[in-house]
Amino acid sequence: MISLTCHGAAREVTGSCHLLECAGRRLLIDCGLFQGSDAVERENALAFPFDAASIDFVLLTHAHLDHCGRIPRLVRAGFRGEIIATAPTRELARLVLTDAASLQEEESRAHSRHFRVSSPPLYTIADAFHAMDFFGRRAEYGQDIELAPGLSVRFTDAGHMLGSASILVEAGKGGTRRRIVFSGDIGNPGRPLLRDAGPPPAADVVVMEATYGNRDHRSTADSVAELVGAVADRIEHGGNVVIPTFALERAQEILYHFADGVRDGLLPSNLQVYLDSPMAISATEIFARYPEYLGGAARQRLAEGTDLFGLPTLRFTREAADSMALNRIKGGAVILAGSGMCTGGRVRHHLRHNIWRKNAGVIFVGYAVQGTLARRIIDGAETVRILGEDVRVRARLWTINGFSAHAGQRDLLRWLGHAAPERVVLVHGEADRGIPALQAEILARGIECVAPAQGETLKLD
Repeated sequence: MISLTCHGAAREVTGSCHLLECAGRRLLIDCGLFQGSDAVERENALAFPFDAASIDFVLLTHAHLDHCGRIPRLVRAGFRGEIIATAPTRELARLVLTDAASLQEEESRAHSRHFRVSSPPLYTIADAFHAMDFFGRRAEYGQDIELAPGLSVRFTDAGHMLGSASILVEAGKGGTRRRIVFSGDIGNPGRPLLRDAGPPPAADVVVMEATYGNRDHRSTADSVAELVGAVADRIEHGGNVVIPTFALERAQEILYHFADGVRDGLLPSNLQVYLDSPMAISATEIFARYPEYLGGAARQRLAEGTDLFGLPTLRFTREAADSMALNRIKGGAVILAGSGMCTGGRVRHHLRHNIWRKNAGVIFVGYAVQGTLARRIIDGAETVRILGEDVRVRARLWTINGFSAHAGQRDLLRWLGHAAPERVVLVHGEADRGIPALQAEILARGIECVAPAQGETLKLD
């Protein structure tokens, strides 16, 4: 029997974790952290609804926290199997997990000081490093990896972030063999840093993301024009620009476009840009080590000896003191800081010091889950609570979805067409947005399509 149980990202866009049982083995595709409202995040502290020690393999599609963030807890709960991922995903996962653990330890100490009650972190930095010991074989795009007799996997480029993958699982023998593709997160095509997602192999079943299943994105060119125009507008008005950004890929892409804007004379040559995220700074360095995973334009830049993110006035602020000093700048600065959904990190301090200023700007360039601070601002809240303080929202706001790392509906359907499955399982989408629209489109094409609930088990035979 082949069965699939969704233990995360089921009718929601967070906590990806899918248990596949086949060929006598138990596989987890991703083991991500739940992010969003307090109620959603409390799920991270719950015990896994399966025996962690019984899991033979974790197949990791990419290194975003909502796909890898619970791996240290899985190991602490007894997992002793093998984690398989591409080389960039392995390196970025180490960065992401240790950063998450550090933040959790810091928040635990702050909670204990403030409330005088112990609040242990989900996992420690030591747990994160221990989890890395279970990363085994490195997946190469297009190469089959045998996990057991009658069970193999193949990773293909998902175009979502550096090293991201869709994964084909082949289980069974002869006429009983089934081909199941897990899309992971499918990238938005036409971006300069990464290659477009490769076509998936033919499959019987596709487990597919539906983040933007209800709409398409603007073109990259239009999005870049709006980004550059927004920055130029706020600088001209004497304000700062705060860009809540995801440390992996999004920050690097924005820097790439700023360099082009300065070169083309659309932005001032003395534009003061600050990358205020230790994790994003480290990720930027990792990008240059994997040119074979980059898109053609980025590879060409490296081949010419040009700095991939060449901005003469770009400043990296690793230290907390340097980050705090940015809050004394009243105008003329562009600050990229994490997290992208404003759920934590340094961006909250910059928002508190700038979002009440009429001449300031806040530019959102990625998806924001329901319940997050970013989503409340995007949805038009007049006042938001930041670091215990109620702050008026008076800055000018931009939401530029063309920078999304997720494919829109048209590109999702185009990708799916290559697999030509008989059945689609929709995950990683909101129950009232991405999933219903994409499901209707797939059903109209004569393909069976379901969207399981959390904990629901499907038979895939």
